Amino acid sequence: MDISQLKAPLFVSWQLTRDCDLSCLHCCSESAPGRKLPAELSREEALRLAGDFVDAGVPYVMLCGGEPLVVPHFFEVAELLGAGGVQLKIETNGQRFGSEEARRLSRLPIRSVQVSLDGATPEAYRSLRPNGSLEKALGACRAAKEAGLPLEITFAPCRMNLHEAEALIDLALELGAFRFNTGMLMRLGTAVRFWDRLAPSAEEYERFFAMLERREAELAGRLELKFRPRSIEEALEAQLSKAPATLLVMPEGLVKVSGSLAFICADLRTQSVQKAWGRYLSAAGSLRKFDAASLIRGEENAINSASSGSSQAVAQETR
Repeated sequence: MDISQLKAPLFVSWQLTRDCDLSCLHCCSESAPGRKLPAELSREEALRLAGDFVDAGVPYVMLCGGEPLVVPHFFEVAELLGAGGVQLKIETNGQRFGSEEARRLSRLPIRSVQVSLDGATPEAYRSLRPNGSLEKALGACRAAKEAGLPLEITFAPCRMNLHEAEALIDLALELGAFRFNTGMLMRLGTAVRFWDRLAPSAEEYERFFAMLERREAELAGRLELKFRPRSIEEALEAQLSKAPATLLVMPEGLVKVSGSLAFICADLRTQSVQKAWGRYLSAAGSLRKFDAASLIRGEENAINSASSGSSQAVAQETR
């Protein structure tokens, strides 16, 4: 598909906030309690942007965070999009997702609810999500299924939970999930600080992916195992060779060229969806002249040279 012929993206990943009710060691967006960005979109701006996505004909939007359910106007945004015919995916840690939230979402065109489960036991779960409750996350999964919502499970493989990966696949099957998402841990966000503690070894990854391939064959037709044994460099290389028809929208309305890079190509607070889409296409084309490894090195150099507690973003002019 030649995405340059499209008038709008086919998919929008919208990070509603950086705020979260958990402090996860492996969070790629550095979300945590009280980490809401000062310039995040207001309720009025978020509802306007949701309407803009509807008017632009965007068919599919994922609402994520941080934790999207901490946003007071989350349901207003979801309901506005749903009323406009936009299919929705909700990405949640499950700590605030119960029967009432599931019932309300069941009225909307929900493609899936994706719950992060990073352990089959409370001990493994809390090793990555110290202030989280596995029981609440499991309750969210059950509430979604009871309300008739399609359920996905996501698992981030780390040294402290890899031994429970296969048990978690069985648990996902028991919970009625249709898909189990996993892959290599990404060295992004909070995970950078804890990388030596988190990252599995090459041998551990080899055993992990061998298990996934075995279970994929066993569970064909019952549970989809979606995994890509690729590093962040390999994933970025694939994106550079063929840009996806996707806009990655940050809490302030800024649009990133790639989830693994700090480059900003548009500002939906001041620009239309069509304008942002055009700028994304142009920026994605410009990045093709670089190789993934050099771009990743540039990101790491920016992080390493930033002052303590801050990060140095490389951005393009957005106006």
